[in-house]
Amino acid sequence: MVTQKEDQWMVLTRNLSKTYQVGTDNVEVLKDLSIAIPKATFAVLCGPSGSGKTTLLNLIGGIDRPSSGEIFVVGQALAGQSEDFLSDFRCCHVGFVFQAYNLVSTLTVAENVAFPMEWQRKAPSEIEARTLELIEMVGLAHRTSHFPAQLSGGEQQRVAFARALANDPDVILADEPTGNLDVKNTEKILQVLHLLKEQGKTVVVSTHDLQIRALADQVIELKDGKLASSDE
Repeated sequence: MVTQKEDQWMVLTRNLSKTYQVGTDNVEVLKDLSIAIPKATFAVLCGPSGSGKTTLLNLIGGIDRPSSGEIFVVGQALAGQSEDFLSDFRCCHVGFVFQAYNLVSTLTVAENVAFPMEWQRKAPSEIEARTLELIEMVGLAHRTSHFPAQLSGGEQQRVAFARALANDPDVILADEPTGNLDVKNTEKILQVLHLLKEQGKTVVVSTHDLQIRALADQVIELKDGKLASSDE
């Protein structure tokens, strides 16, 4: 049973740790991490490469499981849950934007954006309207019938954002969304992020980009898998 204290946060972790086995060695990536991210917050995870930012995003999204500690997202305890539970949780509550885009190469822009809604068996009319709304929001109405290979990296990333928003998730997770982009396309992604902030979405972004950091309501700095600082 989730207490009110746990339910008032979008993300809450207590002594969260994650260890991977690499050969015969155990590599501790996160160490006793305790953080709290309020709802309707634009939170930025920062820190050097290898500090645990991507691992933390994967734990928040239910892609990975903690080795120890507790994690609550949207008031739900994720530690110790089954893969079926985590799969349903991701589909209903989380939107992911990966650095590598992860679009389906054989689907058009519209089909990529529609896919999460089709997975939830929403009505075709609802899917069509929402797909067009999101594609227009990210400025790609002229690209609906194009395939990922026909798009620039920045355009693919914008499609990834539109797809992440398809089911109106409670929290949007983005891992280095401008890491592979040039200045012009970075500006487009910044516009999307700024719009999400204005809409009151809960967004958690892992980034080295100072322009994204400038949007933050909360900055969570990691170092060697531990919390170095957290500013609101």
